[in-house]
Amino acid sequence: MTSVADKLAKKSARKPSSKQVRLKLVYVDFWSALKLSFLIAIAAAIITVVFFFLVFTVLDATGVFDQVSSLYKEVTGDKEGLEAIIGLGRVMGFALVVAILNLVIVTVLGALAAGLYNLAVKITGGLLVGFTNN
Repeated sequence: MTSVADKLAKKSARKPSSKQVRLKLVYVDFWSALKLSFLIAIAAAIITVVFFFLVFTVLDATGVFDQVSSLYKEVTGDKEGLEAIIGLGRVMGFALVVAILNLVIVTVLGALAAGLYNLAVKITGGLLVGFTNN
């Protein structure tokens, strides 16, 4: 009579079969690549705006802008410091412009990469990828 432990020992002694599959990536859908790069660009744009806001807030809270502004007043002899030039509104406006430019550039580069890959596949035959079911 065999016990459950003996049956489990027999099962674990058998080597599991491992299937391997080799596939070629011969086409990247242009619209899928465009949508994916657009979503990545939106995430990068949000990160950019938040980063600019946090850096401005930290620099303003630590008094760096006040020190730089007083140095600017001493060097140039101006009555107005950098507060007139560097404000939260201007910094966030600049961050928004940078984020929008990044959004356009990353989206176009993603679409361009998909198109170039599809052209290169015609010459090279594609990218060979191996998969296993371990």
